[in-house]
Amino acid sequence: MYTHMPAPTKEKTMTHARATLMAPKASAHSNGKKEVRPPSKPYRLAHSSAQERTVIDVRGLPVGGPQVVVMAGPCSIESEEQIMTIAAAVKEAGATVLRGGAYKPRTGPYDFQGLGKKGLQLLQKAARATGLRSITEVMDPRDVDLIAEYADIFQIGARNMQNYTLLKEVGRTKHPVLLKRGMHSTYKEFLLAAEYILAGGNPNVMLCERGIRTHVTELRFTLDLNAVPYLQKETHLPVIVDPSHGTGRRDLVPAMSRAAVAAGADGLLLECHPDPDKSISDADQAISIESFNQMMREINTIAGAIGRTVATA
Repeated sequence: MYTHMPAPTKEKTMTHARATLMAPKASAHSNGKKEVRPPSKPYRLAHSSAQERTVIDVRGLPVGGPQVVVMAGPCSIESEEQIMTIAAAVKEAGATVLRGGAYKPRTGPYDFQGLGKKGLQLLQKAARATGLRSITEVMDPRDVDLIAEYADIFQIGARNMQNYTLLKEVGRTKHPVLLKRGMHSTYKEFLLAAEYILAGGNPNVMLCERGIRTHVTELRFTLDLNAVPYLQKETHLPVIVDPSHGTGRRDLVPAMSRAAVAAGADGLLLECHPDPDKSISDADQAISIESFNQMMREINTIAGAIGRTVATA
């Protein structure tokens, strides 16, 4: 007996269509079984599946390879005597990159803002005199070309991690960039910021964990060392750690430096000063030259224990 079935309503037809579109498709090699494919990452250039591990060449110094790179120097360049003294000291201790701030993003408008172009000239002079590479912060897209003339590595600070105009501007260069994680940023947001630089055509990006803001008030920030193994699995980019900002206390910097190297960090970014208490900025987190020397001996031992070495100039 033939039974008449009512035609499907428009609503049912649309529901079926939506279900068909949303259903996972079987792959060509799945023998008819439906295979659910994971969604693609929004940071496809930074993701570890994009390529082999990135090793950045900074004037002959590989960053991201088997050697741990140490970048050290003052928070702010104060004078020629200061930067020359520190450059010679960190070079002797084993650092390969001289850090120094010429343009400073300070919380208060009346704080020392840096020496500007004069500071860049002093940084370059000290680096060339000692055979070190150099790194300094860029805050303004208009300063990118100027800073590229004097420093080997652009540093983008935590406050500018999501300054997309700046990210795009350094992305159009091939200059090495150290991108710091924002103090409130997730790993995903961090990698999407790096993606801006990579998408601009600059493959020379290193990531820097520098501490995040948490409920802990006893320290300036909380250094998130989970970031080191996580980012090294999630991305192909080198991972650097800044224990100076990550703690805000010079007595904790050596211990967290050792921990960072043990966790597998590709490098350290440290603040040191010949007279830390007289540092014009961030005095509480600047370690002495003596402390830096001792710390370098310790991280050499730790690097060796995990099959790595500390790079030398």
